[in-house]
Amino acid sequence: MAAATDAGPEGQYRTPLRQRLFGVHPIGYAFAGPYLIFWLALFAFPIGFAVYMSFFDWFFAAPGAEVDRPFVGLDNYTEVLGDPSVRRAALNALIFIVINVPLTVVLAMVLAYALNQALPLRTFFRASYYVPYVTASVAMIAVWLWLFSGGGLINQLLGPLSPDPSWLVNSFWAMPVIALFATWKQLGFYVLLYLAAMQNVSDELYDAAKVDGAGVVRRFWTVTVPGVRSATTLVVVLAIIIGANFFTEPYLLTGGGGPNGASVSPVLIMYQEGIEQGNAGYGAAIGVLLAAVVMIISAINQFVLEERE
Repeated sequence: MAAATDAGPEGQYRTPLRQRLFGVHPIGYAFAGPYLIFWLALFAFPIGFAVYMSFFDWFFAAPGAEVDRPFVGLDNYTEVLGDPSVRRAALNALIFIVINVPLTVVLAMVLAYALNQALPLRTFFRASYYVPYVTASVAMIAVWLWLFSGGGLINQLLGPLSPDPSWLVNSFWAMPVIALFATWKQLGFYVLLYLAAMQNVSDELYDAAKVDGAGVVRRFWTVTVPGVRSATTLVVVLAIIIGANFFTEPYLLTGGGGPNGASVSPVLIMYQEGIEQGNAGYGAAIGVLLAAVVMIISAINQFVLEERE
């Protein structure tokens, strides 16, 4: 049996090199290995390759074809930062996040709190809120188009109060409608996260609050909200990431960007430039900048919420 430690020059025992490199239980690397390979293949390599492409005048060619892809340095980044359409897409993404994130947090937390009570048909309502999340986006968008088109249900209900032009072709309303759609589509997933978090909030805290005379609203604010703060951090980070990467909604709801780019998103421009126009280096630069911004915002948000905790 190998010794766990080796004697040092002064009679002190040192940890063996193998143990210092791989820890006490190196078998753990075998369990983590498949996920590490998965992460390297599907996340690290694409991000690294996108960074590489962004420094070249890159375009896609047939396999084996010899093409010239000259090094352009930071030219793609300079062009992206000076592009008015990219700035408009960044503003649209900010509008989307400002509407979507607070609405998602409030609705998901309140619904989860209600569904965590002893209500009749509770299982039915839990499943109902989750159905849009697991249904194909194309089918859900068809419903939304029926609701918000020119002759749709919403306009029929509003009558003369309906906007002209209609919602999805209106430069002011297109982006809020898309944000509402994304909130409704993703809500079931976030309700599920909050329901899981609420199972860890002690019933004794609620009982103590009742003894102190706290009503339903007071118990929700002083017991539930602090008790699910970790879940709120996760929900906010995920909602920001999804908001910064939305693509399907503007592509299908407003025909690829809406009136005068009112609903165009950074990912949609990346797709149009990189795939449709063949300017892959430019599209990669947009993707790298978007990933950097999302990571910075997520880190700041996580730091702020955890500091409060």
